[in-house]
Amino acid sequence: MFISGILLLPILIFILLRIKDKKLLETVTKSNRGTKTERKLVLKLLKSGFPSQTIFHDLYLRNRYGNYSQIDLVLATKVGIIVFEVKNYSGWIFGSGNQNKWTQILAYGKKKYYFYNPILQNKKHIENLKTKLTDFQNIPFFSVVVFFGDCEFRDVSFIPKDTFLTKSSRVIDVVNMIIKNNELAKYKSKRDIVNVLSRAVENGNYQKVLDKQIKDINDMLGEDRIFH
Repeated sequence: MFISGILLLPILIFILLRIKDKKLLETVTKSNRGTKTERKLVLKLLKSGFPSQTIFHDLYLRNRYGNYSQIDLVLATKVGIIVFEVKNYSGWIFGSGNQNKWTQILAYGKKKYYFYNPILQNKKHIENLKTKLTDFQNIPFFSVVVFFGDCEFRDVSFIPKDTFLTKSSRVIDVVNMIIKNNELAKYKSKRDIVNVLSRAVENGNYQKVLDKQIKDINDMLGEDRIFH
């Protein structure tokens, strides 16, 4: 009986930790919103002390043409707005900041796949955000592209200013570096910024918005699939 209790203890601890993480996550987002890696990043930020009210997950933003784009994660900080693009890849990663497509190499060069440049992808997200509010024109934006998974950057070059490419293990270091190395942003109305970001999150609760966003991406790519 005593031995059985000892064996069950790690399982019980694991379950309790999962429940604790779920409750913490739900201070920001639902457990079925976005991808698993996006939710992992939300938890990383929360556990690093960033307040839940400054984190916005799985945003759907409508642009001037009526199309929707999905933004993985936004963090509002005292130095500006940090916009995250989250990827989950294994293998070797090759690319340049100004190329349309990057390359993923698997099986020591035997398999090659292409995906849309995440730096350009996040740049467009930031451009769309800046059109939503006059105050967005006056505060700094920082782009952070985060790679989860067992991948290695083999030849990635020409990273633009205020853009950061990192593995998930160092993402909090990157965020802290951004906050440490930049001056305080001159916000005119934090309430207006929160309202814009909150509405974009709320858009993700509507199926017609989700369907429209998928259609918009497929139309842009000219094919029946989307890049994640």
